[in-house]
Amino acid sequence: MSTATGLNEFLRSRRARLRPQDVALPEYGGARRVAGLRREEIALLAGVSVDYYTRMEQGRVPNPSAAVLDSLARALRLDEDETRHLHQLARPRRRGVPAAGHPPQPQLVRPMLRRVLDRLDDFPALVMGRRMDVLAWNPAAGALLGDYGALDPAERNIARITFLAPSSRELFADWADCARENVAYLHLEAGRHPDDPVLARLIGELSMRSQDFRRMWAEHPVRDKTAGTKRFRHPLVGELELAYETLRAADDRDQALITYAAEPGSASEDALRMLLAWSAPAPDEEDHRPLRAAAPDGRGVSGAR
Repeated sequence: MSTATGLNEFLRSRRARLRPQDVALPEYGGARRVAGLRREEIALLAGVSVDYYTRMEQGRVPNPSAAVLDSLARALRLDEDETRHLHQLARPRRRGVPAAGHPPQPQLVRPMLRRVLDRLDDFPALVMGRRMDVLAWNPAAGALLGDYGALDPAERNIARITFLAPSSRELFADWADCARENVAYLHLEAGRHPDDPVLARLIGELSMRSQDFRRMWAEHPVRDKTAGTKRFRHPLVGELELAYETLRAADDRDQALITYAAEPGSASEDALRMLLAWSAPAPDEEDHRPLRAAAPDGRGVSGAR
């Protein structure tokens, strides 16, 4: 997806969801030939010319000012994530692209995240990297979400599993909401890394193989992965409702520690405790590995004992 195409799709989708009454504009007679507001109405609200906004929507304004983008964000009623996404699409920061024949370097788990993950015995937790790749996980996450170690390293991707693994639709009680969250986060990733060929291939593959992904991607949802709740229908312990929290280092948005926890004293806490007890390795097992991660060569390796 080119930056110009992404900007065009994003602005048009946000313009289409607004109505004149949403922004205190008069409703003139006659049927509208376009969904939502017209370009001239957005231009009026943003304080720019119709020609300027048209060129902006077509990706033909090379370096719009931050003030103009903020005005457009207000006119389009964008939230914080969407405003940040607009700035990234309109003023992309180009990063170096690997030379032909030189694949991108594998992403390594930050040492502190690895140590924290190794201590979270009672909480399902994983480290998510660029493009929603699963970089590391603890046994509790494997018990709840599935055995990432059984997957080929290239398949350890949250979005790929969500849309292409049939078991995902069975595990997540609100699968459509989870899927849309993942699409929304991939849109943010595409805005942050417009030159990432691996991300472009992932989006292309999901678009080819999943009708649901194509439909959701075209709607251009945008949302960061922060916190919330998820409902599970686990094949071993039944229904669980778990809160999740996403923790990032201040200097690195490309890695996040995602943890899950049940409400204390709830039935979900009892179910999670039972699940972890059933999946815990026997005390006499020789190879007790509390942490799994993807090694630089792509093989699964254990964390520190």
